[in-house]
Amino acid sequence: MRLVVIANRLPVTVKSLDPVKFERSPGGLVSGIETFIKKARISDWVWMGWGGSNLRKKDVQKIKELLLNKHRCLPAYVPEKIMNKFYNGFCNRTLWPLFHSMPTLATYEKSTWESYIEVNRIFLKTLLENLEVGKETQIWIHDYHLMLLPGMLREVHPEAKIGFFLHIPFPPPEIYAQFPWRREILEGLLGADLIGFHTYEYTINFLRSLSRILGIEHSMGELVYLDRLLKVDTFPMGIDFELFNSIKGVSKKTKAIKQALGNKKIVFSVDRLDYTKGIYNRLLAFEDFLRRREDWRGKVVLILNVVPSREGVEQYQSMKRQIEEKVAQINGTFGSVEWVPVLYHYKSLSVEDLVAHYKASDVLLVTPIKDGMNLIAKEFVASRRDLRGVLVLSEFAGSSRELGEALVVNPNSVEELSKAIELALEMPPEEQESRLRIMQDRLKRYDVLKWGSEFLETLKGIASKRDTLKTKELGDRLTRKLKDMFRSAKSRLLLVDYDGTLVPLAKRPQLAVPTQEIKDILYLLGMLENTQVVLISGRKKEQLHLWFGNLPITLVAEHGCWVKEPKRDWDSRCNIQSELKEKVRTIMDTYVDRLPQSFVEDKDFTVAFHYRNADPEMASLRVAELVDELKALIANTELSILTGNKVIEVRPAGVNKGTTAISFCQNCDFVLAMGDDITDEDMFKALSPKAITIKVGVAPSFARYHLASQVDALNLLKYLVENG
Repeated sequence: MRLVVIANRLPVTVKSLDPVKFERSPGGLVSGIETFIKKARISDWVWMGWGGSNLRKKDVQKIKELLLNKHRCLPAYVPEKIMNKFYNGFCNRTLWPLFHSMPTLATYEKSTWESYIEVNRIFLKTLLENLEVGKETQIWIHDYHLMLLPGMLREVHPEAKIGFFLHIPFPPPEIYAQFPWRREILEGLLGADLIGFHTYEYTINFLRSLSRILGIEHSMGELVYLDRLLKVDTFPMGIDFELFNSIKGVSKKTKAIKQALGNKKIVFSVDRLDYTKGIYNRLLAFEDFLRRREDWRGKVVLILNVVPSREGVEQYQSMKRQIEEKVAQINGTFGSVEWVPVLYHYKSLSVEDLVAHYKASDVLLVTPIKDGMNLIAKEFVASRRDLRGVLVLSEFAGSSRELGEALVVNPNSVEELSKAIELALEMPPEEQESRLRIMQDRLKRYDVLKWGSEFLETLKGIASKRDTLKTKELGDRLTRKLKDMFRSAKSRLLLVDYDGTLVPLAKRPQLAVPTQEIKDILYLLGMLENTQVVLISGRKKEQLHLWFGNLPITLVAEHGCWVKEPKRDWDSRCNIQSELKEKVRTIMDTYVDRLPQSFVEDKDFTVAFHYRNADPEMASLRVAELVDELKALIANTELSILTGNKVIEVRPAGVNKGTTAISFCQNCDFVLAMGDDITDEDMFKALSPKAITIKVGVAPSFARYHLASQVDALNLLKYLVENG
């Protein structure tokens, strides 16, 4: 199987043109995916990303050929002006602060949004012109730069296996809702078969936004969008544990760092210059620690390494000045000729230099205000073969979910962070060892190989499940076979649901009125010889009688409590204590007051609580409470609770569409059952495997086949009329 990785950045960058030379690109995404590909021994792969700007036309083709032939890289070329608006504009000034839950820093400009769309289109065009997207191709799209690409690609290749992974946080729906293009981004992401996040928190935030903005609900992370099944799940990115645990050639550097500082205690901090990293707060906390603990003055040094980033942006230049001024202030206040409290470096570090600092340090500070994962924390833990050192970790870093044995702090509290530094410096060696051992065992088990393999296996699984549902689709060939079976049968039974099957679901039940076409089709089916048509619904008998009472078909109301055969009166098949039913109604009425836009439907034998129009998040909470209360009330009674599509119904036990359907099946050699809801699953399960069971809508089901919509369901019934 071929793997196509698509990210904003290629793993190599053009270093010079005469001659053409490349250098490794920095960043955790690049190193992580490269390591995964190597460790997973994937032989057939290609990496697509931005090819750079300011290239001479004569160099573009030569660079493209070198990238493809020597590095398996496919460059996408974007005009410099568009790239600037896309990257420095929409990505860095809109998406970055918004997704890190800092909406006041976000700017919303239509021109940068248009550039974002254009760059995603350029990536799509480059992919389609250079690579064949076949059934055996897995496409893995990465990060916030390309959130429209899955949807764009899906339109061109409906059967493609597409995965998307977001490497930054996904914000709570209250923050995401402020985004002007919130729907477009969600719809773009939903083009993927699998959408992955670092933490469960980000996954839930995304699912809540889907519910609130698009009205899409999920079941265990699986959901249906545009008649296609997809999955949303959590995959915390790991590291190359063995690399950091066993790296050679750093012992001299480690020793040199310690000796240069006179073997003082070392607190280490390394981060890219960014307002999400909490660097300034670290300095405030270290300053507070030195102010409180005079006995530590002269005995500890903070090595503050800031990696250059976005140097042309005024906001970042200002941040750099602020950090440098605070460093100077701390050193001026507490330092002496013999001791400099803060050693400040503004530079990138090689892997060897980084690991040497990890090994030399007594404490590592990783305290971002918000961070998707933060692999620095994991690298530090992995590098400490000596089982010494303490990790101080922000609770708002994704890695804190896996590294709970660290000293986890709120980075916004200078006092808490200051005390954590104190605790870390004074932690006994045996406790350091205990904490590190547990974290190392965990990181060994879930390394970068496990992360990537699990993601791609899940992608393969959900795409296969999607394709399986597709094979169950009642296409032309199966429809013709169905026609032949229908024609040759001597006794035919059609069991048809109403809401969601013959008509779309409506905000209120009374709005889902049947068209004249529906009535005509049911009439003609009912008039066919040796054919019994049963309209089986959860509705009240009065409503069904009003709409269909004069048709030559059998009506079933309240899922089987009432049955009316053609030209006969309604027959009651249930019983319920009126006093108990009234108590159920009273409880449901209470929850109507607690959940706006919900309402109660009182029927003869059942009581239904509808919440289709209610706020999804509040509904999930209130409905859970309601079900618990109802369970307590009806325990040891002859009532049961039915959970349907946005409805909770209390009804007589043993009454469902399954038992009702079976009662009509005697001596029938052709049985067709069609429905869309969870209540119809009882019918699909109860019927013989020989029965033709059809789910309307794309979702996992016990039905043998499925149709995409109510239009398809009506067309099938019309086809049977024409060929009956």
